[in-house]
Amino acid sequence: MQAGTLNKRIKISQLVTGSPATDEFGAPNTSWEELDIVWAAVEPISGREFWAQQQVQSEITVKIRVRYRDDVAVGMKAEYNGKTYMIKYVIDYQEGHKELWLMCAEGVINA
Repeated sequence: MQAGTLNKRIKISQLVTGSPATDEFGAPNTSWEELDIVWAAVEPISGREFWAQQQVQSEITVKIRVRYRDDVAVGMKAEYNGKTYMIKYVIDYQEGHKELWLMCAEGVINA
């Protein structure tokens, strides 16, 4: 991996459960907690529009490349340039423990 290609700063966050686990209405007591801010390459992969909930929706898929780390997982989110991306897949590129590919979708984040 060439360090010069990692020219964007992204924030990676994880969903954490508070104490108590539910609020007074029985809803999950969760919030997003910053894991780290890292250098990355953000590469658009595809975009599509689809019909859901009686309206047109759009989804943009991006590949975010970062240096290898073992604490990033599916279900976390990445934020870059005012946009939020849900991490759908985490790929250890060539299983070399040098580079992670975070396959992400821009869109609604649950929490």
